[in-house]
Amino acid sequence: MSLRERAASVVMGHIPTTDAAALRSYMESTDAGGFLLMGANIPADEAALKELTAALTVDPAQPPLIAIDQEGGDVSRLPWDDLAAPLELQQADAATVEAAYAGRGALVRRAGIPVNFGIVADVTADPNSFIHRRVLGTTPDTAAAHVAAAVAGEKGRVFSTLKHFPGHGAAPGDSHSSIPSTPMPIDQWRAADAVPFQAGVDAGAELLMFGHLAYTAVDPAPASLSSEWHRIARDELGFEGVTITDDLGMLEDSGLPDYADPVANAVDALAAGNDMVLTVVSSTPETAPRIIDGIVSAVESGAVPAERLDQAATRVMELRLAVAEAGGGELPCTTCADPAE
Repeated sequence: MSLRERAASVVMGHIPTTDAAALRSYMESTDAGGFLLMGANIPADEAALKELTAALTVDPAQPPLIAIDQEGGDVSRLPWDDLAAPLELQQADAATVEAAYAGRGALVRRAGIPVNFGIVADVTADPNSFIHRRVLGTTPDTAAAHVAAAVAGEKGRVFSTLKHFPGHGAAPGDSHSSIPSTPMPIDQWRAADAVPFQAGVDAGAELLMFGHLAYTAVDPAPASLSSEWHRIARDELGFEGVTITDDLGMLEDSGLPDYADPVANAVDALAAGNDMVLTVVSSTPETAPRIIDGIVSAVESGAVPAERLDQAATRVMELRLAVAEAGGGELPCTTCADPAE
């Protein structure tokens, strides 16, 4: 892969349309490694959605990572998903959670979507928290059991994503319009908010989404831009899969001047350790190409080591090739130990 191809492969883009030709043109022109389907991309029925996901796949040998936020309940892109929502599942047993996410994963996969941003591993018992209705448990242990069950349910159907690392529950505020922060010490985090994420990692989740929230005792920067939080995810939680930012457009919407430049945000996120950078809010057909140009320039100048981009592009390509290997069937386990080892 050329430098530009590698840079494009770590970008997950988005444009708001259900025009299959426009989506095809977008993927052909950007060569983006992924695409996030939002509500504005969802047509009236599953058959029409399958046509759109097929249009997004320019090269079946290297299919993009097509993703969707299908949590169920408050965050549900598929109107035909009537399975139990996270709020209902908070008091359920693990078997019920697993069954719900097996069904949900099947719905997503049947529409030609291999990645679900659907497992909220945040934990909070505060009903006033914006994330409360979306969490799978109100205590660390319950959330951990339910997150592991959700990953097990999705296994083989879609690649599972844990979000929003290192956890919204401890940081008051909504990251769609601010940078929520908490002074929580790292040891307290390890004993509480880390527990569901560890459970999801141990269960084999393939992706980990980093939130735009700051644990100031660890790093004053948002976790999505923090190399220290990426180190913790890799070295302490043992996560080996693909790391991805939450929507970088949310950083811009915080109104803070430090995050006003979408290209700089993406470059900083890649440098911090994200394998994919996601852009949704205010994204136009020109957004992804600008970010790709920015990554290329950053690597050429040495601001981002070429090895960092190579590492990210390799992890992303491994998932893309796993999608190709599966065709329309069961997705192979990319987090399982090699039997030969």
